[in-house]
Amino acid sequence: MDLEKLLTDRLAPAFAAVAGRPVDPVVRRSQHADFQSDAALALARQLGRPPRAIAEEVRERAELADLCASVEVSGPGFLNLTVADRALGALVAALAADPRLGVPVVAGPETVVVDYSGPNVAKEMHVGHLRSTVIGDAAARLLEWLGHRVLRANHLGDWGTPFGMLIEHLVDLGETGAARELSMGDLDAFYKAAREKFDADAAFRDRSRLRVVALQGGDPATLRLWRLLVTQSESYFLTVYELLDVTLSDADFRGESSYHDLLAPTVDELDRLGLLRRSDGADCVFPPGSVRRDGEPLPLIVRKSDGGYGYPATDLAALRHRTATLGATRLLYVVGLPQRRHFEMVFAAGAQAGWLAPPARAEHVGFGSILGPDGRMLRSRAGGSVKLVGLLNEAVERATALARERNPELGDAEAAEVGRAVGIGAIKYADLAGDRRKDYVLDWERMLSLDGNTAPYLQYAYSRIRSIFRRAGAAARPDADVAPVEPAERALAFELVGFPAVVDAVAGSLEFHQLAGYLHRVAVAFSAFYERCPVLRADGPVRKSRLALCDLTARVLEQGLYLLGIRTPERL
Repeated sequence: MDLEKLLTDRLAPAFAAVAGRPVDPVVRRSQHADFQSDAALALARQLGRPPRAIAEEVRERAELADLCASVEVSGPGFLNLTVADRALGALVAALAADPRLGVPVVAGPETVVVDYSGPNVAKEMHVGHLRSTVIGDAAARLLEWLGHRVLRANHLGDWGTPFGMLIEHLVDLGETGAARELSMGDLDAFYKAAREKFDADAAFRDRSRLRVVALQGGDPATLRLWRLLVTQSESYFLTVYELLDVTLSDADFRGESSYHDLLAPTVDELDRLGLLRRSDGADCVFPPGSVRRDGEPLPLIVRKSDGGYGYPATDLAALRHRTATLGATRLLYVVGLPQRRHFEMVFAAGAQAGWLAPPARAEHVGFGSILGPDGRMLRSRAGGSVKLVGLLNEAVERATALARERNPELGDAEAAEVGRAVGIGAIKYADLAGDRRKDYVLDWERMLSLDGNTAPYLQYAYSRIRSIFRRAGAAARPDADVAPVEPAERALAFELVGFPAVVDAVAGSLEFHQLAGYLHRVAVAFSAFYERCPVLRADGPVRKSRLALCDLTARVLEQGLYLLGIRTPERL
């Protein structure tokens, strides 16, 4: 159990008895003891009593003898709490004995839809897709590990007017030639060529427009050609996901086309509910609270004046399907912050329609941008978007070179494996280690550093522990008594027992920098422990206790990094 919560639970009845009502003990870590409670100071003003007197009475009433070695009143009325070595050791041992490291499977699992990645058919994935894919995958991994039913939804852009020109360009190339070109992964060139023909050739434009009509009308020949485009693009996307080491599969593709037949029924239901209004020839919903800068109501256009459906209609149809048909009660949309207003309006309209009623709720998991060293949006040398495959390959190449330099004994296969784990891990960790709402700068030197708050630093801590056990020639005993006595041992133990609380908090907030920061604190505490507390040179019970601490540290790092989508090589 989380020590902070355990101490809070023990102090709360004592404070309630003194105050005559429930009081938050306000327990936190302290430089003067292991933990500190500040609640007596605020309570003094309300009760008209000296805070030290209140703290003294709470100390006398609280049942802490089995948990704390000392409870002292200090300063104006702080309660300083020092946890007993035996109690701390028991908590560590309980965590070590639990295959889930103290994190229970949720008692009431939910069906959660995580909408993330969302590339466009016939377009290459670029650096702009990285954050949605990495953050969304971390959310899916975490919630699935906790026992929720997680449905990954890769909302592909696979429908709409551009597909008229793309299909006509495919016809011009011939199916075999187009398939060959698309299978090479250069989707941008295919799209660009189609666009240039559309802009320059009036006959091609006319053919493209007719092809859109045929596509939307369900013409079998056109649908077959469209499916060829989609299939080739999906194959390319899967190679990127494999390189990025995310859990998306071909079963998770949910193109806009999959909601096509739901658009008309969705809009019809909005009309029956009295939520549809005509505005400038279009059918709109006006969600409450959505206004323009001039104060006028801001419409969500669900059916355009030409009868076509836009993104709001698709998003509302998807929301309706996810709650009514899939039974989802938590909907996560991992999309950049510029789409915040759009999703606020979609969620508000969904609530108006009754599709998003408690316990169902939707969350926009927004994020900032990736910047270059100049502090501007990351661009290629030619000024275009940076291709994601190129970025990932560069990360792996840099990390592989570092691995060979650091450990020349690695064979080619192992160096490649380590390089991939470290390079991809560095990319992911740089994305997840900061507040996702903020932009961050892509800095290779910092990301791949073995010092600081980086994935390689954490991976190195893990590999160092594995080397201890290789030298020990034995695994840690799961039933070993853990007796953290030295300051560095205690500091590491305190960090380790905090794992369940961090996981619980991040599952609610999806603030993955909290998990990353926690893992970094664990690695820092382990480094200090490793330097100050000999493990293999220790004797008897001390050696077994320290091996148990090492093993638990490795397990926490491995599980925590897995939840972030990062591998832990045995050697680095």
